[in-house]
Amino acid sequence: MYFPFLDEAPEFDRRALDALRQPLESGTITLHRSSGAVRYPSRFQLVLAANPCPCGWGGGRGSRCRCSSLQRRRYVAKLSGPLLDRVDIQVTVPAVEATALTSGAAGERSADVRKRILPAVARQASRLHPFGLSRNAHIPAALLREGAVAIGARARAGADAALDRAELTARGHARVMRLAWTIADLRGADRPQAQDVDTALYLRRRGEGEETA
Repeated sequence: MYFPFLDEAPEFDRRALDALRQPLESGTITLHRSSGAVRYPSRFQLVLAANPCPCGWGGGRGSRCRCSSLQRRRYVAKLSGPLLDRVDIQVTVPAVEATALTSGAAGERSADVRKRILPAVARQASRLHPFGLSRNAHIPAALLREGAVAIGARARAGADAALDRAELTARGHARVMRLAWTIADLRGADRPQAQDVDTALYLRRRGEGEETA
């Protein structure tokens, strides 16, 4: 699994960004030539980072930003809706305060994070092995709706309501279900509960209209 990181994502050509949509969805990339078409595997986890505006000072109070509203809209519009619909987690990154830099407080060690992740990876691999899968991200939408990994109506009520209000697409709904499974795996739970689905929804919506990563 590859983890490409696109910093300043809106500065990339929009055609190049939208070309990522197919492999993000299917895990494959198809090259068409006059003599035929060839399909290659292309599984990766995409990470994007973007400033709130072209000058980069539009976050927080935005007192130093001189970008117009039109410039902001054009900048954000380079990340198309269909592409963002395939981004499961959208996180707002606030500006770093001086106290955080000078306090000397250490963040969580990677080794400690790894200890939490490995059991979750093993849990999903064991659960999905009968289906020839190993990761929640690879679960087909049909299996999420009617299968052993379908989430109950009560647990997914928040996501269903968001879908009915057109706040989620059908693709987005499936992606929330997959993320809810991963959150449950990290908790060590057997199945996702409403709190896991709500957390997945929160993580998907958190960056809307703001600086995201």
